[in-house]
Amino acid sequence: MKALFAISWKSAWNRRFTLALTVLSIALSTFLLLGVERIRTELRDNFSASVSGTDLIVGARTGSSQLLLYSVFRIGAATNNMQWQSVQALAAHPGVDWVVPLSLGDSHRGFAVLATSPDYFRHFRYGNRQPLRLREGKPFAELFDAVVGAEVADRLGYHVGQRITLAHGSGELNVAEHADKPFTVVGVLARTGTPVDRTVHIGLEAMEAIHLEWRGGAPLPGVHIPAEQVRKFDLKPKTVTAALVGLKNRAAVFAVQRWVSTYQPEALMAVLPGVALDELWSVIGVGENALLLMSALVALVSLAGLVSVVMAGLNERRRELAVLRAVGASLRHVMALLALEGAIVTLLGVAFGLVAAALGIALLSPWLQARFGLTLSLSGPTLNEWALLAGLLVAGWLASLLPGVRAYRLSLADGLSPRI
Repeated sequence: MKALFAISWKSAWNRRFTLALTVLSIALSTFLLLGVERIRTELRDNFSASVSGTDLIVGARTGSSQLLLYSVFRIGAATNNMQWQSVQALAAHPGVDWVVPLSLGDSHRGFAVLATSPDYFRHFRYGNRQPLRLREGKPFAELFDAVVGAEVADRLGYHVGQRITLAHGSGELNVAEHADKPFTVVGVLARTGTPVDRTVHIGLEAMEAIHLEWRGGAPLPGVHIPAEQVRKFDLKPKTVTAALVGLKNRAAVFAVQRWVSTYQPEALMAVLPGVALDELWSVIGVGENALLLMSALVALVSLAGLVSVVMAGLNERRRELAVLRAVGASLRHVMALLALEGAIVTLLGVAFGLVAAALGIALLSPWLQARFGLTLSLSGPTLNEWALLAGLLVAGWLASLLPGVRAYRLSLADGLSPRI
């Protein structure tokens, strides 16, 4: 076996420039397969980690995925808001432990603005029920205080004491700014890898204060209320976008859900975050599987290239193989020689692809976190990734058997007699 390995290695080394292209293609396919699998796994984990410890999300009656998207991921907009009286009635339910109201609609330089209560910092959980932590500063206490997420602070260079202004509506074009009512950054949250990082947090009363002279999404002409006079008005919110709900006993989750769905004053719905996440992932999973299939096709093409290179090299190796057969090499020896050579090439390609994937994760992780909010962890291969690597190695070994059969069928006379 040792001699067979030595012959395979020397034979491959003599054709190293040709085989290097095959190694490169296998490395690329390995990189793509592992990259897509890691992104798929981390994306699912990031989605699942966006909210935890919340038993129900309550909002105006709409689709469960839509309610989850705008209340947790800040994507889209609510078709309708829920009344403040409904939030109070929900909080008074005997099975409810806490309620955190959420009000969305404004933005700051492309980042969502979330108006909520101070309970948000006490009850909101992400990941494995991890609480929010402040990197610096404190939660908002005064009317025009703001707490920004880690990504907002890092990308815009904000720190405690920074003065910022909010804009009406979502998006990066600040067409209607609330410039007359600036906010002061009093806290910066630690990074969570969730939409919290890309959010500016203010109080519910502050959201009412900056919209005192607004009606129907537009400013009232000729009406201006200075910031120092807004406290004279009733700043209790009239509506909110949604509410996060924690229960005293999780066994009561369906009872509270039914109570919300049959609530008479207005049409509401309550969704379980885990169920809504699964529904949302079933839609996203189509694109995920398409990417995985594309990577598998790249791997198939790379393995086909391995077969082509070995087959094309048989003409150059006619004399070498004929000499081996002349000295008594059997079918098993010839096939083992070429299969071992194919295994060496595949192993090198997979190894280079594995190293490239690790380097890619290490180098691209900060950029992906800053640009898309996707956290990639540099860790050992998962079970699925080990299965993909094993599949590539086995496929590379099997791809070398076909050239081995053809090599054995070449006659001794064809291999030993020169061609003119």
